[in-house]
Amino acid sequence: MKRTLNYALLVAILLAVVASFAGLGLDFSGLTSTRSLSLMADYAAGFFPADFSAAHLAAIGRASLETLAMSALGTLLAALLGLLLALPAAGRFGRIGMALARLLLNALRSIPELVWAALMVLAAGLGPNAGTLALALHTAGVLGRLFAEALENTPAEPAEAIRLSGGGRIAAFVYGTLPGVWPQLIAYMLYRWENNIRMASVLGFVGAGGLGQMLYVSLSLFQQAQAATVILAMLLLVLVVDALSGWARQRWVSH
Repeated sequence: MKRTLNYALLVAILLAVVASFAGLGLDFSGLTSTRSLSLMADYAAGFFPADFSAAHLAAIGRASLETLAMSALGTLLAALLGLLLALPAAGRFGRIGMALARLLLNALRSIPELVWAALMVLAAGLGPNAGTLALALHTAGVLGRLFAEALENTPAEPAEAIRLSGGGRIAAFVYGTLPGVWPQLIAYMLYRWENNIRMASVLGFVGAGGLGQMLYVSLSLFQQAQAATVILAMLLLVLVVDALSGWARQRWVSH
């Protein structure tokens, strides 16, 4: 019986894949035609050699710092808002507070960063302000949910002991709950910072500033050589942030 169900599930998946190709009308023959390959080769050739002029590198440096600042500040704001919402979402203020907080967290993270950025551009104008707010709102929904789960799985005995000895709710949380869950919260924050540095590079495509906006302008003007330098800067920035985040996790979380 179990084997029959497995085969049926496999057949259903294969049928779903076939139906997806048929429904979307995908045609890969155009990618392999001589004309398409020639056009792609000509376009790709324009990216080499990359533009390493002093003026362009200076602009990339400023945009890189802007992207880094957007990701860092957006993650910090998200962590603060996420922790604020995680407390009621973990059931610390009753069932109604938990339901409302979880509904808000679901709403924040269900809207992608690009959609938040488009909305924030309308509200805050073009530039890094919109990108920072977009990252903060979406990431707050993600971190808030992760923080709430971490708080739910934290032993309640230390905080309860502080409250029984006369301490208030804030003291019980700060000295009884937070120390046990703090390494996990830091790990979540660093992981989301890694994701946000990549997303901050993309948000510029909707006018949210940083390297993404430089890349969008370069590609729109068919300046492939300048775009190649921006892409290399994005790669280097992601590698640096990944290395820094990994070092921070080993230093602050593992010990």
